Amino acid sequence: MARIFITGSADGLGELAAQQLVHGGHQVVLHARNEPRGHEALSKVTGAETVLTGDLSDMADTKQLAAAVNASGSFDAIIHNAGVWKASSESILNINTLAPYILTCLIQKPKRLVYLGSDMHLDGVYDLPRLKKKSISYSDSKLYVVMLAMAVARLWPEVYSNAVDPGWVPTKMGGANASDDLEKGYQTQTWLATSEDPEAEVSGQYFYHKAPSPFGQTAKTEELQVDFLLACEELTGVRFPRH
Repeated sequence: MARIFITGSADGLGELAAQQLVHGGHQVVLHARNEPRGHEALSKVTGAETVLTGDLSDMADTKQLAAAVNASGSFDAIIHNAGVWKASSESILNINTLAPYILTCLIQKPKRLVYLGSDMHLDGVYDLPRLKKKSISYSDSKLYVVMLAMAVARLWPEVYSNAVDPGWVPTKMGGANASDDLEKGYQTQTWLATSEDPEAEVSGQYFYHKAPSPFGQTAKTEELQVDFLLACEELTGVRFPRH
């Protein structure tokens, strides 16, 4: 049995992943942006251990959330699921990129880290001046979070760190016309978080439907990763722990 924390688990893929993990006998701690959403999340994921709240669009709130996660005990896996698409550039940056960065840095290291990417990261542009001005697109944010997953895999060899493309699935974010398989959209992250299959106990991979998938060369480039982490440190005041 594993203990797992999932950001953005009040609805969508995060909620579905949480339900599957609870049904599989795992301990799951949910996350929602505020208390009303937290109560809603607990009502939908029967059997979850608890819910922690924090608005990931606010860096101070995100740092407090990290402290609350640490105070609740250690985790075997963390799924960085939370994300927004139709939002301001600053909210996209804070929620999709900087929140995973802050939480990764400040939460006690789990055994496994799973970051939600998107095939749209292939259209993302690596532009640190724009990043520092908080003027990025959704595609840019997903390029950066994939880059974070790969940097973590390189710098923390004792942790399995991978990114996942859930596909275009019919959630609130994806919309009713989404054509991908909803079930497969969340099963890959739960598999990476808990499975003892040799295929899941890997690091530095980008998965689509439980299979390694090609991803942007930019995210793999060590020099760019280093500069990206320094930019995140400048924006957040949080340094990435190398050990």
